Amino acid sequence: LQGIFVLGLPYALLHSGYSGLFLLILAAALCCYTGKILITCLYEENEDGQLIRVRDSYEDIANACCKQLSPELGGIVVNVTQVMELVMTCILYLVVSGNLLSHSFPFIPVTEKMWFVVAFVTLLPCVLIKTLKTVSKLSQLCSLVHFIIILVVMTYCLTQIHHWSWAKFRLSIEFEEFLVSVGVIIFSYTSQIFLPTLEGNMKSPGEFRCMLNWTHFFACVLKTAFALTAFLTWGEETKEVITDNLPSFLQTIVNLCLLTKALLSYPLPFFAATEIVYSCISRGNNSNYRSRLFALGVRGSFLLLTLLMAMFIPHFVLLMGLTGSVTGAAMTFLLPSLFHLKLKWKKLCFLEKCADISVFILGFLCSLAGAVCSIKGLLKVFG
Repeated sequence: LQGIFVLGLPYALLHSGYSGLFLLILAAALCCYTGKILITCLYEENEDGQLIRVRDSYEDIANACCKQLSPELGGIVVNVTQVMELVMTCILYLVVSGNLLSHSFPFIPVTEKMWFVVAFVTLLPCVLIKTLKTVSKLSQLCSLVHFIIILVVMTYCLTQIHHWSWAKFRLSIEFEEFLVSVGVIIFSYTSQIFLPTLEGNMKSPGEFRCMLNWTHFFACVLKTAFALTAFLTWGEETKEVITDNLPSFLQTIVNLCLLTKALLSYPLPFFAATEIVYSCISRGNNSNYRSRLFALGVRGSFLLLTLLMAMFIPHFVLLMGLTGSVTGAAMTFLLPSLFHLKLKWKKLCFLEKCADISVFILGFLCSLAGAVCSIKGLLKVFG
């Protein structure tokens, strides 16, 4: 919930004005809601009225919804969508790592693509990760580095408090720029892909809803405070990545922290993607596909794939924006609300049905708008 997207939030406020502050709160509430209804779809009541976990993953939920059409159709669609988004996320972290290495050590005569290889080598130990517990420890370190970055930026901003002015906020907004801001704000909260696995690995799954409430609440407070202080400091001069606004002596420190954060962020989407692919391939009774060596091969192939795509696909960021607009909105808004309506229709009250339908429509509009903006960007680049 506190990913690299956070660094773009002040820029999002520049283009969304006061409505951006409202969006920061609304996005937290919506993402928290869709997370809860997604986990609800994992459970069914038994004869005694007790909730029993009958499904283990996003794939299982999709298969249950589409079993009348095809027993495995829903799972295939969800798995392909999940893997696409996770792989794109991994490549983004690799590209960011290469860029940061290039900017942090400009005196070394090495091309940016060679820095991608350096980042790739540091990520090789990821192929040895076997459990979510290892990933969680790395994510914990990632969170620590993230708070250091936020602390440095906010401390500097607070030293410039005498320059702050609420007049810097816009009342009028341009529609296309506003859509970009909506995408940045909403997708800085997305975590639905990981929630079924996370809930299943909790020592006390009954505390999941409470955990989701508190994490989204604190994420909202931190994002709002960070975006607000940074935007009030630089106003119209706010850059796409807020660390570019910092004085040069702070930029180097923050860039190294960002590099550490990007490298530590990589294992979570990498682990999730490889687990999905490995579980799909190793189904059945063929023991050859369940060996440790085969699992190592799957992880190694995925790691190499992310490097090759980062190095050789031109305009990758625009392509990722297009994919993220479609897959991100689908996994965060469209599918959770659709699955909840399908599986729980008879048990939902009128207001709950209205809420799910509203979230579905909002997700569809966000996906459509993001796709249109990304396609326009690609068309402009290719003339």
